[in-house]
Amino acid sequence: MLNVADLKVALDSDAGLVRAIDGLSLCIERGQTFALVGESGCGKSMTALALMRLLPENGRITQGRLDLDDVEIFGLPEAQMRGIRGGRIGMIFQEPATSLNPVMRVGDQIVEAIEAHTALRGAAARAKAIEWLGRVGIPEPERRIDEYPFRLSGGQKQRVMIAMTLASEPDLLIADEPTTALDVTVQAQILDLLKTLQREQGMGLLLITHDLAVVSGMADWVALMYAGQIIEVAQADEFFREPKHPYARLLLEALPDTAKRGETLAAIAGTVPSLSQTFTGCRFTPRCDRAFEACPGTPPDLYELGGRSVRCLLYRGEA
Repeated sequence: MLNVADLKVALDSDAGLVRAIDGLSLCIERGQTFALVGESGCGKSMTALALMRLLPENGRITQGRLDLDDVEIFGLPEAQMRGIRGGRIGMIFQEPATSLNPVMRVGDQIVEAIEAHTALRGAAARAKAIEWLGRVGIPEPERRIDEYPFRLSGGQKQRVMIAMTLASEPDLLIADEPTTALDVTVQAQILDLLKTLQREQGMGLLLITHDLAVVSGMADWVALMYAGQIIEVAQADEFFREPKHPYARLLLEALPDTAKRGETLAAIAGTVPSLSQTFTGCRFTPRCDRAFEACPGTPPDLYELGGRSVRCLLYRGEA
């Protein structure tokens, strides 16, 4: 359904040109949950903004192609993109409090989205908004539809965001850290809700998160990002059972587990490198426990290994 090929995004900054995304490719099928994971600063959220063509003023797409079914998105004029954005691709942001208009009733905001992307108007659009508030678990939706956002809890605001996004019945939902601002109990409720609604709508879901526990319970496929690049792509069960990239392995070894009780968890030294620098080799080399002499000077490709992909010179001969 969605195919991204060789996406590159650059940002102008005081430190120079920042290559926030450098050659990202991924494919999401209808009804599939595809998780994009990685540390803060690796380019996950910038990827979401690029797919929606909502980059900040200092950002631009310098290369790449995005196809949604038979429509090439990056080449569309903005007037047509408004129909795609919200109509065919919906997005849930990580902080619902800043995503809702504080001076508009929540129902008016949902109705506005419905009228912008469907044929419903007036009372019919309001009835649809009430229906969706009920579907996402807002109690007494006929009354709460006229509430202002400040009258709602964080979990309720996120449910309103989900209702607003899905009321237009998009083909693809991008969820950027959808539970970061919520407590653990509400996180589980929101994730269960997303799974249920995805199954009912048959839509694709791009889940962007740094939380591997969330990924293990939600995703069909996993793509791990590091310093603006995807470094491993695999089916979720294979990724958690046998990670290939040294970074993926260290991440999973660092997760607490009852089987590791009494053991020292792994730690990854260092930080994600600045994306304003020019890289000559593997970007993970300074932090890698399996680096060898070729790594600092040879940039690895994304090697295909029997249904999965790994960007590491260790697997160059196996591709």
